[in-house]
Order: sequence, then structure tokens, then C-alpha cells
Amino acid sequence: MESPQQADLDVVESQLGRRPRGTRAIAHRCPCGNPDVVETSPRLDDGTPFPTLFYLTCPHATAACSRLESEGLMRDMQERMAADPELAARYAKAHEDYLARRTEIEDVPEIARVSAGGMPDRVKCLHVHLAHALAAGPGVNPFGDEVRDAIGAYWSGGRCR
Repeated sequence: MESPQQADLDVVESQLGRRPRGTRAIAHRCPCGNPDVVETSPRLDDGTPFPTLFYLTCPHATAACSRLESEGLMRDMQERMAADPELAARYAKAHEDYLARRTEIEDVPEIARVSAGGMPDRVKCLHVHLAHALAAGPGVNPFGDEVRDAIGAYWSGGRCR
């Protein structure tokens, strides 16, 4: 993780179409050099709890995740998890990893057992899973790893703004 510079925040604002809230670090950089995942403070400046620790910002990766969602990949993942106890256990570990990383920054009791993307029981929001996989590295979030593999070289469409 690296502290965001003003230039990074400007890129993220361009990517999102709005000023990011609570950005505390650049969690991952796209091969093009721009931030593609930011780490968000567990509690925003106004005191609001914010459970989404890793936020995907790259428009190419975001669009690719949206395409996969519309093709039904989340439903497929959910069905596979229900039928595969080992996959369900790996997904539960991803949930615990997410919570531990967030709690290490700040313990926010209001969201103590809430991670993101439906973890640990449901699969909902491939953007969150990809962001977690990119920030944490391979082998941490099985569905995030699958999304990363499925979208391939998302940066090949040009710089992330």
C-alpha cells in the first residue's frame, strides 16, 4: 500500500466521475501506472461506517466486472459454492481476511462482521471481489482470482483515464 498523492486522487476522481471519499491508500496499480484499487477508511470523515475497504476504480476493470455480472457469473459462483464445501471454506477465509485487514486500520463496531460482496454466504458484486484480489494478491479471494482470470488484460484498452 502506498499513500495517495494528489495526482493519484485526481486520476481516481476522473475514473469515478466524482471525488473519492475516505481514500487512505493506493491498494493496487494497473499496469498502465494509474491506481485501479484504492483502500478506503473504515469510517469516513463524517463518522459514517464504510465497510468497503477495497474499491475498484479502473473503468476498464469495472466495465469487465459488470459484463461478467450481466452474464450470470455471480449466480454460477453461488451455485458452485453451495455444492463445494472446500470452495465455501476458502471464501469464508477471504471474508476473514477482509475483516482482519479493515480492523487493523480501525475497529468499527457497527460493521464488525460485515465485509463486502456478500461474503461469506453470498456472491454479489464482482467489483469488490476483484478489488480484494488485486489488493491482497493471488490465493486470498477465490472468486476475486476467478474474476481477474476471466477479465484478462483489462488494461489493454488504454490508460485508466
